[in-house]
Amino acid sequence: MNDKNQIAEAIHRIKSELGGRARLLGATKTVPPETINFAISQGLDLIGENRVNELLEKYEYIDRSKTELHFIGALQTNKVKYIIDKVDMIQSVDRVSLADEIERLAKKRGIIMPVLAEINIGKEETKSGVFPEQAREFCDYISSLPHLSLRGLMAIPPKSEKIGGNREYFCEMRKIFIDISSKNVDNSIMDILSLGMSDDYLDAVAEGSNLVRVGSSIFGKRAYPQPEVNK
Repeated sequence: MNDKNQIAEAIHRIKSELGGRARLLGATKTVPPETINFAISQGLDLIGENRVNELLEKYEYIDRSKTELHFIGALQTNKVKYIIDKVDMIQSVDRVSLADEIERLAKKRGIIMPVLAEINIGKEETKSGVFPEQAREFCDYISSLPHLSLRGLMAIPPKSEKIGGNREYFCEMRKIFIDISSKNVDNSIMDILSLGMSDDYLDAVAEGSNLVRVGSSIFGKRAYPQPEVNK
């Protein structure tokens, strides 16, 4: 884990690199609340948590007055109820059953939940999300749900050891995003294309991403727990 000076420097450097072209989301999995709050004090106004249990443990200790809190991980349908009133956006809507459960609980709460549709741009069996050819139909379905507001798309492409190796996936995502945005679908704003993480966020922004998720480049390398399994 980086120290405070390194965290502050990283936030300011990355924001300078982005140059206003994209918003910076700090991926805070395994990061303790006091470190998150320091990062927020340095201008990190958007954070994302990957795991429901960890989010709930940290929730009361995070200075949410100065930041937005998004859920960015794989979300089990039976855990939506725990975060529906705690997050500003769910970025990882990857299937119809999850969209339906968010709709049910958002209606019950009398709220509208902003969401991103997750696209499995590399068609990887180990990753969630709909395939690119299903993106339009999936977005139409999300937009038909009155208590969801479709704000855009997100994707995590296959890992590449080659510099610039994911640009083709980012380019394809931009084309899908533009195509769906141009349809002016009801109940959607479509202003977010979330691509790029610590290893490739500049390539992602060059290809049109306007929201990047950065964890290790801000907070340092971390030991990650096993992901929760969708049900």
